[in-house]
Amino acid sequence: MKENEQKALLRSSDDLIAAVEQYGFLPFFRNEIHGFSIEELCPPELWFADDVDGPWEWKGPAARSGKCLYGKLFNKKAGFVSREWIPDFANFRRDGYDFDARWDDGLASYKDKELYEAIAGEGRMLSKRLKEALNYRKGGNTGFETCITRLQMQSYVCIADFVYMQDRYGRPYGWGVAEYATPEELFGYDLITSAYQRDPQESKERILKHLHSRLPNATEMQLEKIIKG
Repeated sequence: MKENEQKALLRSSDDLIAAVEQYGFLPFFRNEIHGFSIEELCPPELWFADDVDGPWEWKGPAARSGKCLYGKLFNKKAGFVSREWIPDFANFRRDGYDFDARWDDGLASYKDKELYEAIAGEGRMLSKRLKEALNYRKGGNTGFETCITRLQMQSYVCIADFVYMQDRYGRPYGWGVAEYATPEELFGYDLITSAYQRDPQESKERILKHLHSRLPNATEMQLEKIIKG
């Protein structure tokens, strides 16, 4: 599919999901691989539109669709992974470790453990409530964004949805508040761990091969940078 044809498609959350399923992996923002982002695949007039929904509004429906994983997944920035590729993505990014095993081997911080266990224990948890529960406020704990981003990059945590404030007429407004969950909560333990029988390096090679087939003009170094995070 030509680039300009693809751009014309991204006019709804369904189109966004279709693009994620096509590529398997799709960053939200521009990166070193030209054209490989929702930002570039979306018509400019929809990027920040006041009177019509655009990618900022589509990401919630896409995240809760069950068809893709969403979070800060690529170079600590937002993006999607299709359901088909979640198992290999998780296997590679976790390097073969469930979170408990990572903690047991001294590879996770106590703050990461607190955040992960709070989210896993609740099933889903709004960022505002998570910060309150673990005392991330003035004079309390620091480094929330660093820890929650690291957990997303390692694929232990993702964003399940966005919750919007409502005005007196019941209309949503402002930026949505992220609702965190584990991938296991959203997609099931069996799916998330279904690539665990493979070596993480094998999952990496499978991902690289797939992306190269979708992005033949991208260099090996560019693809490596995207998937390694």
